[in-house]
Amino acid sequence: MKLEKAFYLRNDVVEIAKDLLGKYLFTNNNGIITAGIITETEAYEGITDKASHAYNNRRTQRTETMYQCGGIAYVYLCYGMYSLFNVVTNVEGIPHAVLLRGIKPVEGIAEIKKRVKQNNLDKYLLNGPGKLANALGIHYSQTGTDLNSDVIWLEDKEYKVKTDDIIITKRIGVDYAKEDALLPYRFILNIK
Repeated sequence: MKLEKAFYLRNDVVEIAKDLLGKYLFTNNNGIITAGIITETEAYEGITDKASHAYNNRRTQRTETMYQCGGIAYVYLCYGMYSLFNVVTNVEGIPHAVLLRGIKPVEGIAEIKKRVKQNNLDKYLLNGPGKLANALGIHYSQTGTDLNSDVIWLEDKEYKVKTDDIIITKRIGVDYAKEDALLPYRFILNIK
């Protein structure tokens, strides 16, 4: 069952980032469905978070998607080559988002292998946000896509996440955010 809008509209982005672990991310590209269990997330707390694109109420053409009502995709181009997929959360005007950093592929494996140009998939292959987007065919032009659409969506298939299976760390690649880089906003599901 697709996640309901209310899931995304909660005000605690850190809690949502943790709650996304074990959920399923699906894409449908020209009738080809691919999916994976979400295994790694990072929370970005909007205007107060120095690591967020919306820090200090920064509003640009790119970040405007973050200010919309939760339950949509925020997909941006990183280093001019990687699409990175985020889930927008909270109500309109509060730019919270969760970066999805890793999945365990579970559906459309043959297509995923083609996209990532690998014959073997192990649980570590899709442990980066650029790899994740590539594997599922997510492109930065899909920013703003409703996550209850039939293009990109998330489902709760009642995967049981145990507290002991969650590793909490600081975020990666945001050293410029100084003390905010050290916040425990990255969640990793130790999946078997």
